[in-house]
Amino acid sequence: MATTNSVGALRASGHSRVHIGNVYNEVVPVPERPETPPRPSFTIPFRRDDDFVERKTFLDRIHRACSALASRVALVGLGGVGKSQLAIEHAYRVRDTFREQNKEIWAFWVHAGTRARVEEGFKAIADAAKIPGRNQPKADMLQLVYQWLHNERNGQWLIVLDSADDVNVFYGTHEKAKQTATIEEEMRPLWTYLPQSSNGSILITTRDKELAFKLTGDHKNIIEVGPMDQDHALTLLARKSGSQYNNDEGTKLVEELEYMPLAISQAAAYIVQRSPRTSVRKYLEEFRKSERKRSGLLSRDAGDIRRDGSASNSVITTWQISFDHIRSKRPSATDLLSLMSFFDRQGILDYLVRPIDQDRSYDYEADTDNESVGSSGTSGNAFEEDIAILRNYCLISTNKTGDVFEMHGLVQLSTRKWLDMHGETEKFKEQYISRMARAFPTGDFSNWGTCRQLFPHAEKAVHYRPTDKEFLIKWAQLLYNGSWFSRDQGKYTIAEMMATKAQNAYSTVLGPDHPNTLTSMANLAVTYMSQGRWNEAESLNVQVIETRKTVLGPDHPDTLTSMANLAWTYWNQGRWNEAESLQVQVLETRKTVLGPDHPDTLTSMVNLAFTWNSQGRDHKAFELMEQGLAYREGANFKTDVGSNGKNRDDLNSMPGTDIKSVIDGKPVQFTIKTGNGKWKCQVHSDRASYERSRAALEANPATPGIARTDSGLSTASTTSSVSTSSH
Repeated sequence: MATTNSVGALRASGHSRVHIGNVYNEVVPVPERPETPPRPSFTIPFRRDDDFVERKTFLDRIHRACSALASRVALVGLGGVGKSQLAIEHAYRVRDTFREQNKEIWAFWVHAGTRARVEEGFKAIADAAKIPGRNQPKADMLQLVYQWLHNERNGQWLIVLDSADDVNVFYGTHEKAKQTATIEEEMRPLWTYLPQSSNGSILITTRDKELAFKLTGDHKNIIEVGPMDQDHALTLLARKSGSQYNNDEGTKLVEELEYMPLAISQAAAYIVQRSPRTSVRKYLEEFRKSERKRSGLLSRDAGDIRRDGSASNSVITTWQISFDHIRSKRPSATDLLSLMSFFDRQGILDYLVRPIDQDRSYDYEADTDNESVGSSGTSGNAFEEDIAILRNYCLISTNKTGDVFEMHGLVQLSTRKWLDMHGETEKFKEQYISRMARAFPTGDFSNWGTCRQLFPHAEKAVHYRPTDKEFLIKWAQLLYNGSWFSRDQGKYTIAEMMATKAQNAYSTVLGPDHPNTLTSMANLAVTYMSQGRWNEAESLNVQVIETRKTVLGPDHPDTLTSMANLAWTYWNQGRWNEAESLQVQVLETRKTVLGPDHPDTLTSMVNLAFTWNSQGRDHKAFELMEQGLAYREGANFKTDVGSNGKNRDDLNSMPGTDIKSVIDGKPVQFTIKTGNGKWKCQVHSDRASYERSRAALEANPATPGIARTDSGLSTASTTSSVSTSSH
């Protein structure tokens, strides 16, 4: 806008036009004085890291890729894996190589986090190279630098575009970018100002694999940077901490930090700042105390002059910046990441996190939980897009078939910390519990394959007790099933923990006398029994029996199961008479209530037979065993019937027996004492099985002849086994 001035003032300005009447100012460019072109300079704003750990494989790949004419290479990886440090070291090595050859090269550093930072970086290039026209009021700095870089007469150059994490910065769709750009600039997004010139190369660091592809144009020019290997991580810890520690302590610490360079540097800085009162060992102890301790330690910003001032030196904060960015672009992707953060970091199956409306096995009417992931009608394509963006940001990875996901444990920790800051922890914890309670089956043998696959995720639930009563019941059911399976696998510590928490949760919500509470108590008692803790088991079993008699009645199948468990407790303490008394009572009641050919009745017969065998009443035990197997051959016998339904709070049979073998018709072996010594017996429920054993005995030269007994065909040997058919 023109303004009225005096002629003298205009003359004093050095340029003017004189008009009759009013005098007006008019901006006229002042010719720039010619500047002597500078020699190529090295303008990397960070000094070389004396503690840099050479990851030779990466540096070699970067060197080879950047040596191509007009190269564009992208380093892609999580924040904190060392992309920028690799770029800094590469720049210094390029400079050294040129100096050794008595050559020169320009080296520029452009922070690419925002459009404004890119423009600022280009202005710095223009000033360093003294590009003519840069000081003009309306100078198009981007175009000036672009043209200068394209001119091969200006020499070789290397540009590092650091932290190019936002696709909108380069492709001009971000609202803030539009607000700071002219109309012409809006029509030309930033990526068009990146030259492809034979005299230069561009090295990009980014967390976004999709943007890396857009800027390089070829997946071959993308180098994925992951955590360090153990040797490199230990070297970095040693150089950064400078403290004395044994190798085992260092190995355990870098393992806990998942070999992440920034996390290791962060831990080392903490140790150095608090030395000698803090050491690697003490840091490791603190780190392992709790999730709150871990997130607190990794949230501390130690400061590092070799990182951009806008970048956090806390690995937790660094990743949370990525979460915020993804949420602004695609909230459903951060919802998916949030859900995944509660599972075990490995082996996260597709169907566990897929939106419910895409899970064909899901019963929609059976669940009305607040499942935000996919509950808004998200399509299959939308879910795939969510997966793609999380993979592009290196927050998750997949197996070869793409149906199993994996996360870094520290990323999960950072995500949960981020949820806590936003007050959303409970929401996604409930989703995780609901999905796992639905997916994790009972610990029945037929489900072991599924249980084995899902157990690492179920085990995580121990730490995620919900506050809402509805989800507390689901949590208890998940832990109950997990305890059942882990106990049968011999993992008694976690089984006991799960059983105890399940019992407490049921008791809190449903009361101490509710059947689910009693079942969970019985499950805990069996866990004690599995560990040989007979006094604790007996105390719980007695309590369960008395309450079940009152609530369910003395003849209820669950009451009888508790009595059978108590009998087993007596048996293992050598209290055989007490065990026998209870077993007889259970057997007779089961015959009446369930029928003589019910699997639970057969279980009682086998248990009583072994008690008699322990008391030296061998023949009576043998007869009862044959009687039980005869019932098994009856037309009404069913192998898929159980009195406990979905629950399992007994061990089915006495130690040393395999009741499943009995039910399935397989031979069962036990010992009978006679006047001629001890005889090992195999009781068969079908003739074919008997004939196979008989043939094996006949083939053995040490086996005596074959005799017929009153109970059927048998083979006998004091050195081998007696195989008897119940027919």
